Amino acid sequence: MRAALIQMPVTGDKRENLETACRRLREAKAHGADAAVLPEMFCCPYDNACFRSFGEPEGGEAQRLLSSLAAELRLYVVGGSLPELEGDRVYNTSYVYGRRGELLARHRKAHLFDIDVEGGQRFRESDVLSPGNAVTTFETEFGTMGLCICFDFRFEELARCMCLRGAKCIFVPAAFNMTTGPAHWELLFRQRAVDNQCFTVGVSPARDETASYAAYGNSIAVDPWGSVLCRAGAGEAVLYADLDLCRADSVRRQLPILSARRTDLYEVLER
Repeated sequence: MRAALIQMPVTGDKRENLETACRRLREAKAHGADAAVLPEMFCCPYDNACFRSFGEPEGGEAQRLLSSLAAELRLYVVGGSLPELEGDRVYNTSYVYGRRGELLARHRKAHLFDIDVEGGQRFRESDVLSPGNAVTTFETEFGTMGLCICFDFRFEELARCMCLRGAKCIFVPAAFNMTTGPAHWELLFRQRAVDNQCFTVGVSPARDETASYAAYGNSIAVDPWGSVLCRAGAGEAVLYADLDLCRADSVRRQLPILSARRTDLYEVLER
């Protein structure tokens, strides 16, 4: 499966952001991509002041556009994330569309990004956003895929639940910042890949040092052995990762981590 990692700039103009995403999705298809991944909040500045005003309900403009383009291009589209409105609530939500434009998955970010690092980043998503409550996987012609958003990826239990469902790749639209990115970005993607013996694919917005929240960038793909397949820098880029999903089976046979778990001593259970 050829995956395109679309690290795009995000501006304060939703229409401009949608046009950039569409242009890059077409480019990904022209380069042979089977699936393309957009970043977290790809059509909205990552700022609590923007989430509600940029938000849209189920079936909104950005969702219709991604669905239509997925069908036109016959491309799996992991639609980054966007602010989803439901009643008086706002969710940070990722939609995935299949090659016919059908909705394959919807993931609402389950772990809200409420941090306060001494001398570094402070942010409280919970001031505006509400949490989702699901473990999300979806089926493709290539097998089962997992999906989560940014801070979700820090929680090993969530990744393990996806892999126990059969996921051989976890897609992660994300927007780490200039405090957490240099410290933990590559470490986490390699760690989750090794722990769960799966591919991990993280896609960030391009960095804008003038924004109220500067994303780290460095979109990345890692294989089940923990090897980095590709990694961007700070600026706008489209990367391509050819994911041989049989590699997950091979690594799991060589190192029986998943099959050798002591479920008589410990277990991770979905509720």
